Amino acid sequence: MLPASVGPGPVRTWHIREEVVAWLKTLLSAAVYATLIVTFGFQVARVEGQSMAPTLADQDRLIVNKFAYRFLADPRRGDIVMLYYPLDPNKSFVKRVIAEEGDVVRIVDGKVYVNDTPMHDDFVPPEFRSHDDYGPSVVPEGYYFVMGDHRNNSSDSRHWGMVPKKYIIGKVQVRWWPVPTARIF
Repeated sequence: MLPASVGPGPVRTWHIREEVVAWLKTLLSAAVYATLIVTFGFQVARVEGQSMAPTLADQDRLIVNKFAYRFLADPRRGDIVMLYYPLDPNKSFVKRVIAEEGDVVRIVDGKVYVNDTPMHDDFVPPEFRSHDDYGPSVVPEGYYFVMGDHRNNSSDSRHWGMVPKKYIIGKVQVRWWPVPTARIF
C-alpha cells in the first residue's frame, strides 16, 4: 500500500495549475510579439496580376519590410513598394517608385523623364513599354509617383495620381516564392 501523500493531491494540482499559467503566459507573449512584428516589422504579401512583370510575376510571394520607411528612411526612386491603392485603401498594390516629392515627371512616347533626365529602366523589356505621354507634373510634398514595370498593363500614378507617403506600407525586400526565382531587392 502507498502512503497517503503519493498520488493526486494539493501539491500535484498546484503544479498543473502553475504549468497551465506558464503556457498561457508564453502563448500571450508570442501573440503580442507576432502582432508587433506584423504591425511594425514585416508582412508577407502576394503579387496579384502582371503589372510588375518581368520583375515580379503573378502569385509571387514577397516579404515587405514595414520598418524601413517608418523609422529608417523615406522611399527612394527605384524602390519596389507595397502601397494602399489611393482610390480604395482596402486594396494594396506593388509598384516601383519613379519620382519623389519635388521631382518633375514627364513621359514622352513611353520614355520616362525625372527632372528632365531619362530614367534608367533597362529592366523594362521593349514589349512591356507603353507609348503614352504624361505630364510634365510636379510631385507634391509628401507624395510619390509610382508605376508598374509592365507599362502596358499597369494601373498606376499615370491613371489615379500621386500616392501619399502615409499610403506606402513598406519596401519589398525579398521574393521568397517560387524558390527557384527567390531574390533580395
